Amino acid sequence: MRQHSLRSIITTATVGTVIEWYDFFIFGGLASIISSQFFPKENPTAAFLATLATFAAGLVVRPFGALFFGRLGDLIGRKYTFMATLVLMGGSTFLTGLVPSYERIGFFAPLIVLILRLLQGLAIGGETGGATTFVPSMPLCVNVVFGLPGFRSPGRVAYCSPLV
Repeated sequence: MRQHSLRSIITTATVGTVIEWYDFFIFGGLASIISSQFFPKENPTAAFLATLATFAAGLVVRPFGALFFGRLGDLIGRKYTFMATLVLMGGSTFLTGLVPSYERIGFFAPLIVLILRLLQGLAIGGETGGATTFVPSMPLCVNVVFGLPGFRSPGRVAYCSPLV
């Protein structure tokens, strides 16, 4: 097995986590635009609340993503599972940008956005647990990572990045 440096392992896990959380919070940052594009415009307040509920749905399924991808990581390895969650998150975000507006396809627009949001929630649930267990499981990281301050801070960085 090839030896990795502690810095490269932590950097890889951090970058992956930042990318996942950035994709996740883009949706929250663009909630007002999403509500006007994918929900009926007759009642803007209801459309905005529906958008926030769709955002919350992604948070609700995170534990299921952790269960599914945690088990998958046990079976095929954390590295491959970590990459699968990145692809799932990026693909879901990309496909959300391709969904036609409510005016073009009606009720199917919010339905498709909800399904893609659920996939994002599954991906972030799997990635968070995967990164948290992947880094300490590497040979050089055992008993080192747990003492590092701010190890869980990539989510905070991604949360603030849309503000920049």
